[in-house]
Amino acid sequence: MHVTTMPAEGVGFRSKRGPVLIALMLSTGLVAIDATVVATAVPAIVHDIGGFTSFPWLFSAYLLAQAVSVPVYAKLSDTIGRKPIMLIGIGLFLLGSILCGAAWSMPALIAFRVVQGLGAGAVQPMAITIAGDIYTLAERAKVQGYLASVWAVSSVVGPTLGGVFASLGIWRGIFLVNIPLCLVAGWMLVRSFRENIEPVKHRVDYLGSGLLTVSLTLLILGALEGGQAWAWDSGISDAVFAGGALLFVAFVLVERRAAEPVLPSWVVSRRLLATTAMVAFGVGAVMLGITSYVPTFLVGALSTSPIVAGLALAALTIGWPISASQSGRLYLRIGFRNTALIGITVTVIGTGVLAVTASVPNVALVAVSCFIVGLGLGLVATPTLIAAQTSVEWNERGVVTGTNLFARSIGSSIGVAVFGAIANAVYAGTPHGDTDPHTIVAASSAVFLAVMIAAVLTVVAVIGMPATKPVKQTQAAARGSSSSG
Repeated sequence: MHVTTMPAEGVGFRSKRGPVLIALMLSTGLVAIDATVVATAVPAIVHDIGGFTSFPWLFSAYLLAQAVSVPVYAKLSDTIGRKPIMLIGIGLFLLGSILCGAAWSMPALIAFRVVQGLGAGAVQPMAITIAGDIYTLAERAKVQGYLASVWAVSSVVGPTLGGVFASLGIWRGIFLVNIPLCLVAGWMLVRSFRENIEPVKHRVDYLGSGLLTVSLTLLILGALEGGQAWAWDSGISDAVFAGGALLFVAFVLVERRAAEPVLPSWVVSRRLLATTAMVAFGVGAVMLGITSYVPTFLVGALSTSPIVAGLALAALTIGWPISASQSGRLYLRIGFRNTALIGITVTVIGTGVLAVTASVPNVALVAVSCFIVGLGLGLVATPTLIAAQTSVEWNERGVVTGTNLFARSIGSSIGVAVFGAIANAVYAGTPHGDTDPHTIVAASSAVFLAVMIAAVLTVVAVIGMPATKPVKQTQAAARGSSSSG
């Protein structure tokens, strides 16, 4: 492959790479806003088209489609380039948004959310991979800070926007607002980002991709819906997990003989990649544990408004980009592992404060705890992802980035399932269940303790990382001739 490097001339919007950065932020914003905007509009959606018992699938179907498609997109991006995959993702998200805005029933809306999820599965990893291609090692932390700041803004804008559209009786607007954002992001990417990839004949691993997608769909579906749509010890639960496990074994066997496997064995055989994926798994579990239960805790225990609860939670997504953008200064001096150790220690402290103080609910304490957790996660997620990206060449970076984000998604899915089982066990032991404030406090305390344990276990994965110190780069590590302008 032809290689072009770009001079490191700044990270800001006014630099030559600025339009690409803006396009990446807009693309990330699509996924980030969608993660929060739908929840606040659910009552209005159900009132209009019905389907109250099915509305949780609006989230499960989206997350499922996003998670299972990431490894396939990641492999394809290392074969045909990042730009085509990113544009496909934006196109699918655009199509899904239009269809969601026109949905006539809950089943139709759920089906169209799958299309959106397939688009999100390409957009998020490709944004991070492109950033890894065109920015130097020293610059990547700042860029990750820019991308993380999108999530911080979206954590406030999303619920507010959803609430406004719902109150005006135009919930379809939460999907249709994506149309101009998709068009602008796609146009800026087409105009500003250039890849010169030498045409090479590849053998697409169709069988492996199909087996991986179906097996992961069943396994994640079992984790997401177990204890919700069906009992953990039910026949359907056993069938879903058994089917997923058998198909995954078949996938492993097929990959051993595939000429170009969709998920190469070296992804798990290299110590750095394996441990950073384990860290990403832990990050996903901690993040979803906090974001899923803090609002319920504050609203149920203190009767705070959803907006106040959302703002308390937003402290997490404010702390994350602050530490992520500054992590480069640390890992260039003390290495990736030491930086991540500092971050996971801060995370454990934040989750510990939340677990200890949950018995005496207080909005300010929760917000401070979330901010501390955000600071810690920013120092964990960014350095470990960049460490994984830096250890490989261009033609492997997509798979590595996709695997890392996929591990985070799996951690989120399994974390939600485990934390949900813990909360439900507490609710089941009391007569008033999830309507009694004291029971909500007890259930939330148990969940937050479990989240702290997940953070502590992640410490082990960080310690297992090889102690490597990055070498400063003066040029972007752009393999495969990634450029802008």
